[in-house]
Amino acid sequence: MGWIWRALAARRGWRAQVTAFGLGMLAVLALPPLHIIPALFLAIPGLLAMIGGAASWTAAFGIGLAWGFGFFAGGLYWITSAILTDVARYWWLVPIAVPALALPLGLFVAVPAAIAWGARPGWPRNLVFAGGFVGFELLRGEILTGFPWNLLGTVWAFDALPIQMAAMIGVHGLSLITLLSAATPILDRRAFLSGVAVLAFCGAFGFARLWAPEPEPQPVGLLIVQGNIAQEVKWREESRVPILRRYVETTRDAAVAALRELPPGHRLAVIWPETAVPFLLPNDPEARQLVAGALPQNALLLTGTARGDFTPAGYARDLFNSLVVISPTTQVLATADKMKLVPFGEFMPFRGLLPIRLVQSTRDYSASEERRLVVAGWLPPLVGLICYEVIFTGRIMPSRRPAWIVNVTNDAWFGITAGPWQHFAAARLRAVEEGLPLARAAQTGISAVFDARGRLVTRGPLGESAVILALLPSPRAPTIYADLGLMMPLGLALAIFAFGWILSARSQR
Repeated sequence: MGWIWRALAARRGWRAQVTAFGLGMLAVLALPPLHIIPALFLAIPGLLAMIGGAASWTAAFGIGLAWGFGFFAGGLYWITSAILTDVARYWWLVPIAVPALALPLGLFVAVPAAIAWGARPGWPRNLVFAGGFVGFELLRGEILTGFPWNLLGTVWAFDALPIQMAAMIGVHGLSLITLLSAATPILDRRAFLSGVAVLAFCGAFGFARLWAPEPEPQPVGLLIVQGNIAQEVKWREESRVPILRRYVETTRDAAVAALRELPPGHRLAVIWPETAVPFLLPNDPEARQLVAGALPQNALLLTGTARGDFTPAGYARDLFNSLVVISPTTQVLATADKMKLVPFGEFMPFRGLLPIRLVQSTRDYSASEERRLVVAGWLPPLVGLICYEVIFTGRIMPSRRPAWIVNVTNDAWFGITAGPWQHFAAARLRAVEEGLPLARAAQTGISAVFDARGRLVTRGPLGESAVILALLPSPRAPTIYADLGLMMPLGLALAIFAFGWILSARSQR
């Protein structure tokens, strides 16, 4: 395939930019839901060949920017679905939104590309680029509010087996392995075989890890209710009561049937999605009375809901996006508020400068200052992750380790696109990284339960109403990644980056 790399390296000017953009779009095929991973074995070495053929570091920067632009534009096209929920107001954003997000995200590829241009061809450049790419991938999760969506390691999340290494090195570590392996075709046959051998080792490691017997589930049944409420109708005044009624009636019927199926002595945890019903449940006793009427005596409800912090005079000091636990007696047993808010949805960055607000609210949500362990009644202690909080690898645990993870989300924003599948893949990776089972309730899908190894216990459909029932899997011992967090992939990325420069310096002697 040497002629392909030489042809790519010879590209100049706008042809190079268009080609790099196309290679970035090609890499999108490896992301969920397609997972066509062989596409990376052309997209990654093709990018490195073009970096090597660039006349200057600025030209390499432009090539990396074009590749990143293509990758993020193709991977985040579904953002347009959120705009279309209020197309009458924001129609003008449709052709702008994805490019406006993808172009600055492309900088996280452009900078490593420019740096790698200065390294010697071959392994030195591959190592420098891979280390730099993962370093900037880590930075992408931190800068401003952070946006670690579609990390390259998520390409393996189509099954539990290929992602077991995440228990040691996290999804960023998987990104590093993916980059180094996918780049080998630009070197030689021996290098390519070494890349295949590394991937085979990861598969063997996953097989060995999954071979261990699974402990007995916890004595808790999980009943996840997926209401399939369209985002454009959710907050209309005339929809409030019908939506509440749908969830209450569905839960009442499903809970009775679920208790018949569960083994004796098991209790029932009902889980509704993020802001499942358009009421401030913690502040609305009448709505809670209706909700509690759907719960058997040995059941609890975990639901996403907005809640207000009101003064005695009735003025709302703060508005929170929360996960609450409600008992059959209407009591709110526990509350956990969202920490990571969505820009332009839950709060307005650069307030007053941009006339955009996708969530129909007159004020911003407030963010929690801490990640709380949720302890309520007989429930095993849990951590609640609301919506895209589940994509923030390495920073989702409270100070005390929970027994499971609950992710409630309103994926109705994404429509029937790749977005819900990408979110689903991120949730699976968090279960593997932390060694904890994860239950996921999504408004329109994809609701699911994963065990502590990321194996799928059950899931619902996308874009349909559904009720799914499963026993709560048991937690495993804390993983290496759970103990060390982002220090593991950061240390690996820095080591690979430094080693690449050492090899580069030696080859220049």
